[in-house]
Amino acid sequence: MTEYRWLLPSVLLGDGQDGRPVKRSTRDWFVDIVIFALCAFATLALLGELQASGTRVSDFEQLLAALACVAVWLRRRWPVGLCLVMTVITTYFILAGPPAAVALFTVAVHRAFNVSGPILLVNLLTVLPSAQLRPDPTLPFWVNVGVTEAALLAIFAWGMVVRARRQLVWSLRAQADQAAEEARRLERERIAREMHDVLAHRISILSLHAGALEFRPDAPAEEVSRAAGAIRGSAHQALQDLREVIGVLRAGDAEEPTPERPQPTLDDLPGLVAECRQAGMRVELEVEAGEVPERVGRDAYRIVQEALTNARKHAPEVPVSISVGGVAGQGLGIRVRNRLPARAGRGMGIPGSGSGLIGLTERASLLGGRLSYGPTPEGEFEVEAWLPWKT
Repeated sequence: MTEYRWLLPSVLLGDGQDGRPVKRSTRDWFVDIVIFALCAFATLALLGELQASGTRVSDFEQLLAALACVAVWLRRRWPVGLCLVMTVITTYFILAGPPAAVALFTVAVHRAFNVSGPILLVNLLTVLPSAQLRPDPTLPFWVNVGVTEAALLAIFAWGMVVRARRQLVWSLRAQADQAAEEARRLERERIAREMHDVLAHRISILSLHAGALEFRPDAPAEEVSRAAGAIRGSAHQALQDLREVIGVLRAGDAEEPTPERPQPTLDDLPGLVAECRQAGMRVELEVEAGEVPERVGRDAYRIVQEALTNARKHAPEVPVSISVGGVAGQGLGIRVRNRLPARAGRGMGIPGSGSGLIGLTERASLLGGRLSYGPTPEGEFEVEAWLPWKT
């Protein structure tokens, strides 16, 4: 029959794929044992009540009720099919009522309303013939029908409440997992931006010094020694930066978090410019700003650093002018300009990721600012940014 299971409606199959049963957990086993015990106890209590009222219960009906209690173990695998069979049985054999109630509850919990609703309607419709075939001598006909249907509605409503609660828990868990994954993604992007901002700057300086040694093999020994020292220092600093980033990535498994080194601020711009001048760049710096917030100063430093890195890559011999200024309440403006090289291909040939300025644009937008870049009508390349500076 396995090869023909695809012909059956999916609602008649089990909770697993292709009707395969879902493996029960320890909690599921405990719940099933408790439900089976309660179902058997309720069936025995109903049997005693029927016998006490003088209603004759045949041996066949007792055997059928016992089998119905055992069939409760199949409620997870075939909830809809079991409920339909129980509904037909209870139309005449009322002793199977407790297992039928469990089956209806299971359908309400494990199936959507477009499936469980019609099952409930079938149960409500079978109450009338059941009350006619097996009337309750202690209750009028319509009272018996009303009490039975009210009990079915209460059981179904209880199952719907359990289903809604489970869906809420699953939804909250999925949202928590999604939020955790988003936090990890943002952290990876932050680390990638830091690696790009720092390592691109260090490696471009290293490449600039190496290029000078390559094109001037007859340079004085003093210049060669100075360039070699700068290369060694830049390489050492790049390795240190890389080691720190890897340490941050590995810190998630450590018992104590690894402290991060102090991040650069606007006060570190003169040191950055001095390092570029030492590498042979011609840089003019003008800063007219007071004590800016740490986050604003760090982003301003990164913007200038990336602009200088691009200038070294594409126009290493062209002067660069940097102006930074602003006041609290109006924002901090940053402008980095350099003339476009006269001939294409005069850069150092350093490969780029193509995401440096894009990442800076995202960095500025996250802070509530803006950044633009591109050639100007005056034949210059300009990086201009504005960052909010609240009072």
